Parts: sequence; structure tokens; C-alpha cells
Amino acid sequence: MLILTRKIDEEIKIGSEISIKVLSISEGQVKLGIAAPNNVEIFRSEIYQKIKQVTIEALQNSSNKPKDLSKLRLNNIRKLNNES
Repeated sequence: MLILTRKIDEEIKIGSEISIKVLSISEGQVKLGIAAPNNVEIFRSEIYQKIKQVTIEALQNSSNKPKDLSKLRLNNIRKLNNES
């Protein structure tokens, strides 16, 4: 894990196409702005985990399920759902 310190209006770059900017800091919260290409999906961690959990449960009850659900990633989930 890379740990960085940033002030308001400072950015972090991920590759050449993704920027994360600190917009504000107040009362123990940090507000971030994320600029990324449209094909990059951005989720809060708890939402991502819920999507993954619900999709795995649906796939477990489906006849079209992968052999190893532990390696399932969100883009693979969408592909599997489009195939069924």
C-alpha cells in the first residue's frame, strides 16, 4: 500500500488517465474528486462488496456459474450476466 499526504487542491495520479483530488477536509472527513475515463467504474468499497455478494449469490443459484467464485471480479461478473 502506498501512503501519501495531500493538502486541499493537491492531486494523486494513477497512470496517465486517473486523477484523485482532495477537495475539502472537515470534521474528520475528506472529500475527494475522481477524474477517470468513462470505462473505469468507481464504487465506494461497501457498495462494491454488496454488488459482488449479490452477484455471487445469484450465480450460485444459476446453472451458468464459474468454477471458482473466489476469483470473480466485477468486469467478469458483467460478462457472465450478459452470457445468461
